[in-house]
Amino acid sequence: MAIQLKKSYKFAFYSSLLITIVITFLLGGFMFYKNDLDWLSLVIFGLLLFFLSFFIIQVRVEKFIYRRIKRIYDDVSLLESSSFTSQPITTDMKTLTEEIEKFAKDKKIEIDTLKIREEYRKDFLGNVSHELKTPLFTVQGYILTLLDGAMDDENVRVKYLQRANKGVERLIYIVKDLDLITKLEVGDLNLEQESFNILELIKNAFDLLEMKASKKKISLTFDMEYVAPIYVLADKEKIRQVISNLLVNSIKYGHNNGTTEVSVENLIKNKVIIRVTDNGEGISKQHIPRLFERFYRVDKSGSRKEGGSGLGLSIVKHIIEAHDEKIYVESVVDVGSEFSFTLEKAENKEA
Repeated sequence: MAIQLKKSYKFAFYSSLLITIVITFLLGGFMFYKNDLDWLSLVIFGLLLFFLSFFIIQVRVEKFIYRRIKRIYDDVSLLESSSFTSQPITTDMKTLTEEIEKFAKDKKIEIDTLKIREEYRKDFLGNVSHELKTPLFTVQGYILTLLDGAMDDENVRVKYLQRANKGVERLIYIVKDLDLITKLEVGDLNLEQESFNILELIKNAFDLLEMKASKKKISLTFDMEYVAPIYVLADKEKIRQVISNLLVNSIKYGHNNGTTEVSVENLIKNKVIIRVTDNGEGISKQHIPRLFERFYRVDKSGSRKEGGSGLGLSIVKHIIEAHDEKIYVESVVDVGSEFSFTLEKAENKEA
């Protein structure tokens, strides 16, 4: 399809006007010097000169400049920029410059975004590979050992099979979490929203994690004694997973004899905010923007002493956002961390 050309006559007009003024002024001066000044002839000459100059300059500009401008548009149109293909070409130099600069800026942003995505893709693939190969090699090692003769010893056989089973369970755990995140990201996970007492759900989470917390002598507690229930409207099982993941994360990176405290506060008329606060290791500022990325870990050591799939916080973020709510994090190294998220309030069933 031929490119539509939107011509500009500014250059030819102003150039012709300047030429006409200069030459007519010089001619008028010469006629005045010869005492032969004829104003009518001078005006007619000026008008003819203007139109002749305008015609010549415009033709030359079209042939020399416009063709080159058109070539620029042809070149950039190969990059499939809608800003160049959806509108007529302008030959006004100022407008063209602005369009080219905008085009260049948009392309730079696009290139920077692609670079960020490429880095994220590399990190993601590297992390997936690391998370999967560790349990896979563990399982393979135990099976090969058994095949090499350790199977004949019943005690060793049972112990190695149990360890191999743990490796398989870890693989299943990672795959399930990945599947959940994928469903959350594509919006394929239906939320079954209901009204429930958020305080009761938190208390149940405390009970389930009591033994895990006791190993590090970490106290799981509310910030105060709540007398009346607080009802929220959300997917109960998904919010249970959110609370559990945040508490487990707090226990993992908490100090021995530490405390993890949960509070439920009114935020606005129809919202509550749930805060999970600990006095653990804390997180440095440079890590906070990436905390909710899949497999991102603050601890980059190869040992990764703390278990888990590395997907817990990413799952938390996706579940909260699936509810059209917000999640926040504040942390200071060696002081502690606070994760908080909002939920919609529901009518008190007991009211």
